[in-house]
Amino acid sequence: MSDASRTDDTPRPSFFERLADWSYRHRWLALVAWIIVLAGVTVGAQAVGNEYHNDFSLPGTQSQRALDTLKAHGSQEAGSTIQVVLADDEGLSVPRDRVTSMLSELRDLPSVVSVSDPYATPGSISPDGRVGYATVTLNGTSEDVPADDTRRVMETAQNAAGGGLQVELGGDTVRAVQEGGGGPAEGAGLLAALVVLVLLFGSLLAASLPIVIAIFAVGSAFSLIVLASHVSTVADYTPPLMLLVGLGVGIDYALLIFSRYRSELVAGAERQQANRIALDSAGRTVFFAGCTVIVALLGLIVLGLGSLQGVAVAVALTVLVTMIASLTLLPALLGIMGVRIERGVRKKAAKAKKPEGTWWRAWSSRVQRRPWLAAILPIIALAALAAPALSMQLGFADAGNDAPSTTSRKAYDLLAQGFGPGVNGPLLVVVDGDAQAGTTVQQALAGTLGIAGTTPPIPSSDGRTATVIVFPDSAPQDKETTELVSRLRDDVLPPLASQTSTTILVGGTTAAVVDFADAVANRLPIFVAVVIGLSMLLLLMVFRSILIPIKAAVLNLLTVFASLGVIVLVFQNGAFGVDRGPIEAFVPVLIFAIVFGLSMDYEVFLVSRMHEHWERHHDAPAAIREGMGTTGRVVTAAGAIMIVVFSAFLLDPSRMLKQFGLGLASAILIDAFIIRSLIVPAVMQLFGARAWWLPRWISSWLPRIALEGRSRGAESAGESHLEPVNKSS
Repeated sequence: MSDASRTDDTPRPSFFERLADWSYRHRWLALVAWIIVLAGVTVGAQAVGNEYHNDFSLPGTQSQRALDTLKAHGSQEAGSTIQVVLADDEGLSVPRDRVTSMLSELRDLPSVVSVSDPYATPGSISPDGRVGYATVTLNGTSEDVPADDTRRVMETAQNAAGGGLQVELGGDTVRAVQEGGGGPAEGAGLLAALVVLVLLFGSLLAASLPIVIAIFAVGSAFSLIVLASHVSTVADYTPPLMLLVGLGVGIDYALLIFSRYRSELVAGAERQQANRIALDSAGRTVFFAGCTVIVALLGLIVLGLGSLQGVAVAVALTVLVTMIASLTLLPALLGIMGVRIERGVRKKAAKAKKPEGTWWRAWSSRVQRRPWLAAILPIIALAALAAPALSMQLGFADAGNDAPSTTSRKAYDLLAQGFGPGVNGPLLVVVDGDAQAGTTVQQALAGTLGIAGTTPPIPSSDGRTATVIVFPDSAPQDKETTELVSRLRDDVLPPLASQTSTTILVGGTTAAVVDFADAVANRLPIFVAVVIGLSMLLLLMVFRSILIPIKAAVLNLLTVFASLGVIVLVFQNGAFGVDRGPIEAFVPVLIFAIVFGLSMDYEVFLVSRMHEHWERHHDAPAAIREGMGTTGRVVTAAGAIMIVVFSAFLLDPSRMLKQFGLGLASAILIDAFIIRSLIVPAVMQLFGARAWWLPRWISSWLPRIALEGRSRGAESAGESHLEPVNKSS
């Protein structure tokens, strides 16, 4: 409706109505603009390439201080290393000439600083003489060394294999190079989502709209992050995570808006009017939910974990672009394809034997008849599912979790077989003092419980520091290794530091993993409290209720912890034959941020429809049935789509992405099919009219945020729509 056609008594259209009208009237302009944006950033990203760079620094932690000390004094231990693992059943003395020649070639390769000789280095050949290793020291960290240089080291070393000699390579740089691109997860997820959408709408054209929105949004965000990687730190595992979240959220947001548009068409609204109502109601929900996810993700920045900050910004940008596409591109596409979509919608509605939502209203009635049973039993089951999360072990997968066919896994197993499990996770004890202090520390550590062996102190180039390499008698991921790190730092080394008047630090990859896990565990409660507090405040303003924000927070937390419990059961405890290992330290915080926002999405979409009916009729039981009747099908369909998209990432070779995929799929399954479909209507029935109660003294100062908008549309037969939009506007 144009400003000229409004009378003084006509309320000014809301922002979302104006946005819907603009996108609808300028639909070709909106589409062309999005095509230009997508093409422009894609061409730019392909022209400059990416500069992904992992940043695992943890300022202030002991492992980071140890690394900084090594770098400051020019110690070779500051650089990354590659282990060239040698094995021969007849003994390594047989292929000695071939091995020596190969090691000589390695010393001349780019990025190589030094190569140790296992035949001349004590302890580098196993007691039975069949397994040994040479350490190739590089001139930078695994993130800094060019991948091509690492590949040349691998090829040169493996060329010496044969005649009974097995040559395998291990180390972070090797693992980074051997990790290929993603699996078929993205394509499988899109195909499965399209199948569900076709079954939902009965039309390939209608089903394609959410897919198109997701492709535009994810493609644009992906290229923007490639460009951003040149000016900020973006981890190399960020792109598949963006695709994982972007595809799910993009389809989800577009589906919520399109479903409202479709229901308004079925109820008799004309196309532009249905577009306005959909954006003024479901569009507000999408905006609110998207902002919640973005705030939660950006909250990860305050955790001070450098490696997470780039990931958080990238995923938040993906959600932002997806939200904008849903609010601008989708109305434009509905304007372009509106006639064909409307024809299909009305044809399918005419064939329907029962009014839409009949089954869900009947289901809600059954739940409302036994609300205590419907609430308590699933809550107990979910609490039991969440229990394993209390024993979660945070860390990072190492070569022991790689596929058995990879050279890094073979090197890991050979080293453990020949020297014991601790050789795969050595600790670097850095003594900021002279060689004598290093010798004193080494002698004391040699007899410490939990230590299988140590090397003599290795002096830095300036002679001012010494490094003792400590080999635990347990594997890197074992609880005993974590306890050893804490015992060295708290009990064993402080007296030695006082005795030698030096600073002694425990570092190395294994210690850094312990530090990172501790940092996440210590800072996570504050992050969770802030996100929950802000979400509850927003819900308080939206629904003018005390009980609804509390219910949402409790149930959302139950969803998150139940999904984390599933991850622990599978990946940490080894259910279904999965290799046991720690839960990647990134996973819980990112899953919490994403799942809490998505759960809020479904919460607002469902409860806002209940609120619409309550505001009109003040009938609490009927409001529950109406909310379930109008949203139950959409929420479960959206949930099913996100489940298949997220589950597809179980096909990815990355253990971390598998954990993300399983965690997010489990969370959406729990939230859409148990929380929203069963527990929420039961709890709302128990609340009754009290669900909408707010003390007057709070209401008087609390700002009002309306999610339903002025254009509420018809909820049921007999409820009139707004007057048709002026077609001349």
